[in-house]
Amino acid sequence: MIHLEDTITAMATPNGVGAISIIRISGNKAIDVADSIFKGKMHITDANTHTVHYGKVVDAQNNFIDDVLLTIFKAPNSYTGEDVIEVSCHGNPLIGQKIIDLLLEKDVRIAEPGEFTMRAFLNNRIDLAQAEAVIDIITSRSDASLRGARNQLDGLLSNSVSILRNSLLDTLSFLELELDFSEEDVEFVAKDELLKKITLIIKKIDELLNSYRFGRVIRDGVNVAIIGKPNVGKSSLLNYLLKESRAIVSSTPGTTRDVIREEISIDGVLFKLFDTAGIRLSEDIIEKEGVRRSNEAIVNSDLVLFVNDVEQGYSEDLYDELRQLTKEDRIITVMNKIDLSSKSDLGDGIKISAKTGEGIDNLIDQMKQSTLGSANYSEKSAIVSNIRHFQCLCSARNSLSDAIVSVNQKYSGEFIAVDLRNAADFLGEIIGEVTSEDVLNNIFSKFCVGK
Repeated sequence: MIHLEDTITAMATPNGVGAISIIRISGNKAIDVADSIFKGKMHITDANTHTVHYGKVVDAQNNFIDDVLLTIFKAPNSYTGEDVIEVSCHGNPLIGQKIIDLLLEKDVRIAEPGEFTMRAFLNNRIDLAQAEAVIDIITSRSDASLRGARNQLDGLLSNSVSILRNSLLDTLSFLELELDFSEEDVEFVAKDELLKKITLIIKKIDELLNSYRFGRVIRDGVNVAIIGKPNVGKSSLLNYLLKESRAIVSSTPGTTRDVIREEISIDGVLFKLFDTAGIRLSEDIIEKEGVRRSNEAIVNSDLVLFVNDVEQGYSEDLYDELRQLTKEDRIITVMNKIDLSSKSDLGDGIKISAKTGEGIDNLIDQMKQSTLGSANYSEKSAIVSNIRHFQCLCSARNSLSDAIVSVNQKYSGEFIAVDLRNAADFLGEIIGEVTSEDVLNNIFSKFCVGK
């Protein structure tokens, strides 16, 4: 249940000891409540918006709690659109908790996860897609994902969706106007023109849908499973990519028994590497479990580095197993240990030496090409990276396809209008023009308290 009439508070900085802690207060009582515990050169109720004031926080008995800086943001020009106070105190958790306890005594409650941002959405400070970008900014682990989240917060996706939805609503309005004059047989929009408009909107939606693969890579990173038979150099390859000795390397087959997970950033994109146990038949219980986890990593991967040893040769049987677990276009064949071989024919695949680094740059280029493809999106491109947005766009496209069928089958305007209205509603769900409380609670429950 959403209670906008409540005044809420929470710690806006992470738990733990630090230089500064920030306590956020939002609601119609925020200024009065802050004024009641703050002693400075002036009353906060008389202060101008967007000003900072030095003073002391005291309890009801005028006992000193801490020296603080208090920042005031008056509605509607604040993050939430309400009166907002931010109290910056020393970063001792005991101090922050004492200040929050004082606020709770004054008819203020602890904010729910994401409630400050939900209020920003409900008070029309940001739309729903922008609100979702806030959590992406907080959780981004690469330069590319941070830039993508920033673009979404700046409204690039929202603007594109709004333009499509408004175009659709304009078309729908003419169609619904025709229905009002159906007895006069008046046509406000020619059917050929209607088809042209719908087809154009579908084309624009397809452009957004086509950006999803790129957007998901930017947002979530790339899961890369390093697969091969025992002792082909999988762990050596991991260590070389990481530039550190993360996995144990030994000439004894089966050294790696479990999946080792590490991350690297390549050109701003996060690659999540999974060094797996060598795949072979074994009666060893631990090794069998390692192989099972290797197979699981393959199924969940976006990319598979299929590592072979040039001396042992290419493993055709293991490649056939891989094709049962993942798509063939996700597999990059790697021939390792070229520094140890005198063969002239080293087989197909990217030739590397995980020991000397020879050929590794070619492998990295192929990894980028396989995941990012030929995507050519600029800093100002609208990109879909959220599965909810992707599903809404798919549903909108399906409704528009139904509308085209209705037009071609010469169905009455009521049927066409229903399809167009459904498409508009699906687009509206992306930016929050059409939504439910359950959807909002699901989205904002993923936020941290205080944001």
